Amino acid sequence: MALTGRAALLAALGSLPIGIWEPSWTGILAVNAPLAAACACDFALAAPVSRLGLTRSGDTSVRLGDTADVTLTLTNPSRRPLRARIRDAWPPSTWTPGTETTASRHRITIPPGERRRVTTRLRPTRRGDRQADRVTIRSYGPLGLFARQGTHKAPWTVRVLPPFTSRKHLPSKLARLRELDGRTSVLTRGEGTEFDSLREYVPGDDTRSIDWRATARQTTVAVRTWRPERDRHILLVLDTGRTSAGRVGDAPRLDASVDAALLLAALASRAGDRVDLLAYDRNVRALVQGRTAGDVLPALVNAMATLEPELVETNARGLTATALRTSRRRSLIVLLTTLDAAPVEEGLLPVLPQLTQRHTVLLASVADPHITEMAKARGDVDAVYEAAAAAHAQSERHRTAEQLRRHGVTVVDATPDNLAPALADAYLALKAAGRL
Repeated sequence: MALTGRAALLAALGSLPIGIWEPSWTGILAVNAPLAAACACDFALAAPVSRLGLTRSGDTSVRLGDTADVTLTLTNPSRRPLRARIRDAWPPSTWTPGTETTASRHRITIPPGERRRVTTRLRPTRRGDRQADRVTIRSYGPLGLFARQGTHKAPWTVRVLPPFTSRKHLPSKLARLRELDGRTSVLTRGEGTEFDSLREYVPGDDTRSIDWRATARQTTVAVRTWRPERDRHILLVLDTGRTSAGRVGDAPRLDASVDAALLLAALASRAGDRVDLLAYDRNVRALVQGRTAGDVLPALVNAMATLEPELVETNARGLTATALRTSRRRSLIVLLTTLDAAPVEEGLLPVLPQLTQRHTVLLASVADPHITEMAKARGDVDAVYEAAAAAHAQSERHRTAEQLRRHGVTVVDATPDNLAPALADAYLALKAAGRL
């Protein structure tokens, strides 16, 4: 049986004497004229690459951790069939490590004048916009001996959104919110509540809620019920300075802050409060204002998707001034920032009275669970030194939190997994106390 393609070429080369092999390809092909003709014919029959038409379609956004499918449509306008290998290149963070080779490469055959589609499945590992790079196409002849190769630009952007893993806590927080809103028998009263209705007294009710006039008109003791006021303003302030770049586990602190902000925004919007967002370091990185309850969460997710920590020291005075301009009326200002002593004492504390005299301030910070593990270490000298260092860090953190509390700030300090529900609980506690 006669050999074809690469097999024929290798067989021919292997049969040549050493003297013929050494000079050059010219000498080799000179004594293998039929093979040279076959190679030239194979190259001539390969479909041209430059004339191909490329268009894209598919997903334009995806949550971090999920997959997105982007379809590439290739049109072959030539009169030769296209037999090709394709590499659809994207940035490295578009793929799970080790999967890029198989996910981005395709084989395709397109008859003359027809089109075909190939789908590239993306699984991004970071938030932000991921843009398609070049599409490299290698077109082979029928024998597969030679190929034409070229690149095309087929622009496409996939926005990788925050995963919002804390949404699993939303049902339980909404149940607590319904209690505060007067839809169950557990009712509270505070400065920021308004009269809702009357009901019969039950043991355990606050005697200050008894309505004596209504009681005199009926045979049972009547108490007033109260519900938290709606349409309060909440400003979420994300610190995107250098401290937000510190990694806790596998992700920067900013990612945990983003997740906590999303849960609070979802809860507050259901409570009828207005939620705005300000991301700041030395400049405004994101600003979302004036969205309705139905639009605020998608707007926040979209704005936070592209946020990245900036390796600069946050300008606390600029942040405070911008927050005050954004919140003209009394608001709950939620600062998602650090509890490290130096940035707080040198930056935030001197300007904090400007916020607390007009607004209720809540500060939420990401704690490192590794510090807690280090504080429990024992057994050898190194472990004891680690425990001492961890205890010192925890002491500094507690001291900083106490300084903030003396200025009237509510402080939430929790690990990444617990920050979002802890922040939501602090919001509900403020609402129950009538401080909003």
